[in-house]
Amino acid sequence: MTTLENRAKDKLEAGKLCIGLGLRAARTVEIGRVLATCGYDWAFIDMEHNSMSIDTAAQVAVACQDAGVTPIVRVPGYEHYLATRVLDAGAMGIVFPHVDTPEQAARLVSFCKYPPQGHRSAAGNMAQLDFRAMPQAEASALVNQRTLIVMMIESPAGLENAEAIAGVEGVDVLLVGCNDLCMEMGIPSQFDHPDLARALERTVAAAKAHGIHAGFGGVYDEPLCAQFVKMGLRFILGGGDLPMLMQAATARADFLRGLEGA
Repeated sequence: MTTLENRAKDKLEAGKLCIGLGLRAARTVEIGRVLATCGYDWAFIDMEHNSMSIDTAAQVAVACQDAGVTPIVRVPGYEHYLATRVLDAGAMGIVFPHVDTPEQAARLVSFCKYPPQGHRSAAGNMAQLDFRAMPQAEASALVNQRTLIVMMIESPAGLENAEAIAGVEGVDVLLVGCNDLCMEMGIPSQFDHPDLARALERTVAAAKAHGIHAGFGGVYDEPLCAQFVKMGLRFILGGGDLPMLMQAATARADFLRGLEGA
């Protein structure tokens, strides 16, 4: 029987933490093995806030899958081809930003699922299945089952409709984008604000009510992360490659500058 690995989905279904790293600066296939060695479950291939081409995203996605790290692409908009092209090229999940209504969520799910769950067009042999020739019904059912669909809650409207969005068939995760949600709520960067904590609790409750999962991104303060995980959030964006590179590079430069005159 043909199987299809999705480490992120398996971790979530087992009730475990599922941690990812945002890719903005990385452009080469080595990043898949880097993430695996560093202990990440999924790669957040961010095409919303980065200049990465679809070709580069596809190469990174296939390399991540080969390394055992689930490649998940945040698309920059809602046109169907933004999601289907990266799925056809090897992505194992899609993150849709700024989802505000269940109607919007249902339409986005339909782009990513083959019939009868949606209206995704068949593209032939798939990278996810190692380009094996398989009966279309078998291949499409397997890919439908194993692809992770994530809706981002980033506005008060999305938060208000969180339970309805969670109830849309095919949605696997509600991911709170803490930066944008705080901006929209008038508390920019105030990640310790009680309104954000209430928003996260509400999202967890919405997800649990429909047997799906909740997560967050944009908050990297360790005590706050611990607090949010205790609330029941399990799908965690653990940071981004560019800030981590800058943090480590700055620390090394400061150390070396401190050796002047030694």
